Amino acid sequence: MRLWLRSLLLQSLRSSRGFCGPPGRPPPSPVPSEMVATWEAISLGRQPVPEYFNFAHDVLDVWSQMEKDGHRPPNPAFWWVDGLGTEVKWSFEELGKQSRKAANVLQGVCSLQPGDRMMLVLPRIPEWWLVSVACMRTGAVMIPGVSQLTEKDLKYRLQVSRAKIIITSDSLVPRVDAISADCPSLQTKLLVSDSNRSGWLNFRELLREASTEHNCVRTKSGDPLAIYFTSGTTGAPKMAEHTQGSYSLGFVASGRRWVALTDSDIFWNTTDTGWVKAAWTLFSAWPHGSCIFVHELPRVDVKVILKTLARFPITTLCCVPTIFRLLVQEDLTRYQFQSLKHCVTGGEFLNPDVREKWKSQTGLELYEGYGQSETVVICANTKGENIKSGSMGKASPPYDVQIVDDEGNILPQGEEGNVGVRIRPTRPFCFFSCYLNNPEKTAAAERGSFYITGDRAHMDKDGYFWFMGRNDDVINSSGYRIGPVDVESALAEHPAVLESAVVSSPDPIRGEVVKAFIVLSPGYTSRDPEELIQELQEHVKRVTAPYKYPRKVAFVSELPKTVSGKIQRSKLRNQEWGR
Repeated sequence: MRLWLRSLLLQSLRSSRGFCGPPGRPPPSPVPSEMVATWEAISLGRQPVPEYFNFAHDVLDVWSQMEKDGHRPPNPAFWWVDGLGTEVKWSFEELGKQSRKAANVLQGVCSLQPGDRMMLVLPRIPEWWLVSVACMRTGAVMIPGVSQLTEKDLKYRLQVSRAKIIITSDSLVPRVDAISADCPSLQTKLLVSDSNRSGWLNFRELLREASTEHNCVRTKSGDPLAIYFTSGTTGAPKMAEHTQGSYSLGFVASGRRWVALTDSDIFWNTTDTGWVKAAWTLFSAWPHGSCIFVHELPRVDVKVILKTLARFPITTLCCVPTIFRLLVQEDLTRYQFQSLKHCVTGGEFLNPDVREKWKSQTGLELYEGYGQSETVVICANTKGENIKSGSMGKASPPYDVQIVDDEGNILPQGEEGNVGVRIRPTRPFCFFSCYLNNPEKTAAAERGSFYITGDRAHMDKDGYFWFMGRNDDVINSSGYRIGPVDVESALAEHPAVLESAVVSSPDPIRGEVVKAFIVLSPGYTSRDPEELIQELQEHVKRVTAPYKYPRKVAFVSELPKTVSGKIQRSKLRNQEWGR
């Protein structure tokens, strides 16, 4: 029976119809392991990408059917909590029902058509996941954004994307109203709220009245799915476009290999919904039948995170390294994480001492992954493989990752260069399509046969990659190229340093020098600043190359961070250079 089901899946994969069947007909219900094996074969590049694919129909609805057939543990598919004790739990069946209602709101009242663009700016509330799935069902293109966007940010994004709809919460209403007249493409403003506003449609009211019957739009794997705005240190933010297949199928293998998910796991990623890692969670967890856990967390609070891990049966945790850096400062012996078994991190460099402290206090390894808005996971430390502390792991299939020079030539092992992903002769399917309306930027990111990530690293003889920093972050002082990560790692080994950020600072003699912004550990705040600066400088000289020590040091109460807790070096660098 299992072989017959697997054969049926593979036949549907190779057919011109792909996985999307006729509208209204429930998809077949294979055995979970057989279905996931098929997804993974595609994700690893061992099977061709189907011509037609829609994540909502071909993954979520299949899990809904398997749930009915008793082929999945009784975990919810989605589990949301807030700080007041409110909980929302959806099975795959309920998620399907609610997302079909949401799709009818978008298609009916809002007249959203396949290919239309919708800006999605919501905090960590259930409607973000609901609307994301509804966009898939309608063939619409979602454009996530963080709630901290200013009027200028919103205006730029709405104008260049030509978004037809924006859906947001009460906090952004005044900002959207202030600029909506300057955004001619914007036809509908949807509000997720328990109250009404003039000029806005109330999404919750419309959802209650919507029908649960909806026929999923039949989308091709290459049809657009999402647009993420991604920025460098110069120029306006760029629109990186992803397809139905690039994210939806691209994350299946990393969901198994890096995040190690199964249908009995409950996965909590603390990232904000506006960042790409929220989508990474969605597309890595649900193909494996895992539960996505969400805590509303309006701001980073390590004690709330620890209490949540102790209270709920969370098996898998993902945070940026900065949050883990703060977690290990707490007395972790006061908390019992009875269900937690796997922890992953990414988004910035993981200091080796943080990994070691987390492991010594919890008994759990920290598996670092590396990727971008333009890609899925490029490199990772995966379960079962040896971890070299400080390395971001090996290349993740199906990517061929190399260290290349500025012309795209592969460099020898151990030599620092650009992190490059091979895109010729075949462009990986789990890759962004292009920078929309910006062929110059798309072309500028390519060198020879490689896409250049903008990050610098070196690869050792065993194929492990060692991150040096962003091209923009690398400090060139008197001809020495200094990666901020090396200096931050050295500082992290000193007990006085709670956290730090290293950037370039202008200097009349050396052009630029290393400057460290340091948040002190509680026991060191009363120390003499000049003596402590000298002590830290000597410490860095001993731990790493002497020329890398910070010639300038500033003690600060906090570092600028994103809502997900990731340190924003660019703000400090711009401050130093008066930008």
